[in-house]
Amino acid sequence: MLSDHTLLELIRRGESDRVEFTESTTDMDKVRQAICAFANDLPDHRQPGVFFIGLKDDGSSAGLTIDDKLLQTIGGLRNDGKILPFPAMEVDKRTLHGRDVAVIQVEPSDNPPVKVDGRCWIRVGPRRAQATAGEERRLTEKRAWGNLPYDAHPVPLSSVERDLDLMQFSNEYLPAAVSPEVLRENDRQLKEQLQALRLTSPDGIPTATAILMLGKDPRYWFPGAYIQFVRFAGNELDDTTLDQAELSGPLPEQLHTLDLLLKRNIATPLDLQGTTHAEKPDYPFDALRELVRNAVIHRTYESYTPVRVTWFADRVEIRNPGSVYGDVTKENFGQPGVTAYRNPTLAEAMKNLGFMQRFGVGIQTARNALATNGNPPPEFDIQDTFFSVAIHQKNEQL
Repeated sequence: MLSDHTLLELIRRGESDRVEFTESTTDMDKVRQAICAFANDLPDHRQPGVFFIGLKDDGSSAGLTIDDKLLQTIGGLRNDGKILPFPAMEVDKRTLHGRDVAVIQVEPSDNPPVKVDGRCWIRVGPRRAQATAGEERRLTEKRAWGNLPYDAHPVPLSSVERDLDLMQFSNEYLPAAVSPEVLRENDRQLKEQLQALRLTSPDGIPTATAILMLGKDPRYWFPGAYIQFVRFAGNELDDTTLDQAELSGPLPEQLHTLDLLLKRNIATPLDLQGTTHAEKPDYPFDALRELVRNAVIHRTYESYTPVRVTWFADRVEIRNPGSVYGDVTKENFGQPGVTAYRNPTLAEAMKNLGFMQRFGVGIQTARNALATNGNPPPEFDIQDTFFSVAIHQKNEQL
């Protein structure tokens, strides 16, 4: 975070394309738009933008109470799924010449354009505005390709025309990823649309995310990009096989098929309670779905190993190649607010298509669903090369 001296100097100079003031936080969309605009750094300052909460337009104090709840709310904007890709930002409370303010410091993104609900915001001098198609084009050209994660890199020798399902892109992905009003005004060519959504490189080569989400044959490029499902009659791998499937194709297709497969294997006996019939499944579908999607999004796609869903008589195990990543460690895994994405572009694509509602809540959602259904908590096994979770049957005594 910038020093108090530097922050005071920014306040003295007033609002600019690097600085914005607001008196309150009654409109969180305004805060998201400010974060987005600073992350895009259209003027190319290559310096952080700063949003001061609790200051009037002239830089004087608005008398806003800056407490931990407010700071947590603001910090949560990074992962609530509305700002994509994830911004790099810090939030802090500062007392500057007797004025209490909340400071949001936003670093320029390596992977612009950054958007809020499919809309791209920029700073034009001291004001915030929605980017034009030409301005978005400039942002796309700014990407620091060498610093991007694996899922945002191009797949050598692949091509848009041969390897992507362009009808699916136009009919399903594009309307889900871009706001309706932007689409209505959109005069960009297909090449520009793909590039703006981080699905192709500057020279038009599909990225890993494009192949995984829209590819005609993703396993040709990523041999491990499939889900292996097996159900056994007993509790060991050498017991009789009751059901099995190998799910290939683009990831949305795999996940839709797996949803049906999970529902087919969940047992839901009737529990007669007087005159009331209560359905009590042995596993809550929401928990299994969240944990499988977590495995698909967070796995490493350099591996030839698939995501494995192994259904035993007393438990379901989900295992994916690749351990925890970034700021997430074995020690802090699952703690509130601790999240990192190995595949942020893929996570964005999943969010666009509705496979995620919010970021960073999948594990807690699964835990809540298991507890509500009467199942024990999930058991996680974090190793250097893989990550697995075991979900045990409902405790009938609860």
